Amino acid sequence: MESLNTKEKIVTVINPSELLDHWQGHRGLTRRVIEAFPEKEFFEYSIGGMRPAAQLIQEIMDVSTGGIREMAGGEAGEIAGHTVKATSIADTLAIWDENTAELFENLAKIPADKFHDRILSFGQYEGTIWENIFYFLDNEIHHRAQAYVYLRSLGIEPPAFWDR
Repeated sequence: MESLNTKEKIVTVINPSELLDHWQGHRGLTRRVIEAFPEKEFFEYSIGGMRPAAQLIQEIMDVSTGGIREMAGGEAGEIAGHTVKATSIADTLAIWDENTAELFENLAKIPADKFHDRILSFGQYEGTIWENIFYFLDNEIHHRAQAYVYLRSLGIEPPAFWDR
């Protein structure tokens, strides 16, 4: 039997609500990693030339929140430098919570039918919206893993990576 369907079929593997739930788990886990650090080490400790955890966390916030803001029609903000805005872990957590709320508020503004649209994220990174969102998640996981290495080297047991 010959099919007369000429329109491309798109099968949804994950919907925006499920993506949001998944990302919220990652954000919560990263927050618990921040909480596990001693104050001084969060801002100063590094291994092998890697940046301190505070800078890694700032990058996560700058890239993910700015990128999603841009996708929702706003200004992306600056992604170079990742200047740490907080002076304590408590400040970092407050900024993290504000960023997380903004990120998810803006993520909800992106219609599902736009996820395959090609964009130029931050004016320089070409890809689809979903590819960029996955990069933001990958970036968070990567930097959280670096923070895990720091915690372990300090003799601190990090939160279980699967407990999202």
